[in-house]
Amino acid sequence: MMHFSCDVCGKDMTRDGAERYVVKMEAFASCDPGALTDDDLETDHIEEMARLLSDLEEGEGAPEPPPACKKMRFDLCPGCFRKFVNDPLGRESAAKFDFSPN
Repeated sequence: MMHFSCDVCGKDMTRDGAERYVVKMEAFASCDPGALTDDDLETDHIEEMARLLSDLEEGEGAPEPPPACKKMRFDLCPGCFRKFVNDPLGRESAAKFDFSPN
């Protein structure tokens, strides 16, 4: 038997007929092409590539880029699902800190 629990509150949703929701999210880099300028046309791209390859050979490589795409899947109980749908980025809960006066 498959075991399901809410990924937010940890509530057990394994019993038969327990209502649960699946949230699938995908995050990826947006690639909007920029406008081509005169500087782009005047740049010596062969020289630039040679410089980049030389830097790589000397061990001055670029930092590791973040993953191009990240897919996520979450199981949510009805209560956590309602909260998620109403505030998917958690802005309201982040703004509700109530600090006591010292």
